Amino acid sequence: MSKHYEQSSFREKLIEHLFIGEILKLSWLKGDCQLEVMKPEVDNAGCDVVLEDNNIIRHIQLKTSKLGAKASSQKVNVRLANKPSGCIVWIVFDEDTLELCSFYFFGAEAGKPLTGLENAKVAKHTKANADGIKAERPNIRTINKGKFDRYDSIEALYNVLFIPKS
Repeated sequence: MSKHYEQSSFREKLIEHLFIGEILKLSWLKGDCQLEVMKPEVDNAGCDVVLEDNNIIRHIQLKTSKLGAKASSQKVNVRLANKPSGCIVWIVFDEDTLELCSFYFFGAEAGKPLTGLENAKVAKHTKANADGIKAERPNIRTINKGKFDRYDSIEALYNVLFIPKS
């Protein structure tokens, strides 16, 4: 069995910390060091991390996939739409080096609320009940990869997260 499978929780946290480190490093290199990072004590709305910069607060649900994975969608908590500038950042990483390769973004422009979940397909549980039925998860929606915008650098992702369109 792959270490990535056996230690998936460890890997998820590691990728999260690498992402936060990269975006903090960018804030440092830009010379302003204004980025704030907050972690919810309880994740009941799908928010993994809260970032604030340029007077924009982003409640972010993080997702990860290894490079070359066949994942075609992600499950998203609808309550994320109630948070200021809620969004999803799907990080693609290299399984061998853990390098962050690209970022898929689903959300509105900086400062605007998340839309697009209201018409998304209701997700189902991955495991069936005793009758073989996979029950719906009413607060979870499935977002296809084609609805995400791809960015190949942390700088490009930072711009979409924190720079409002004029």
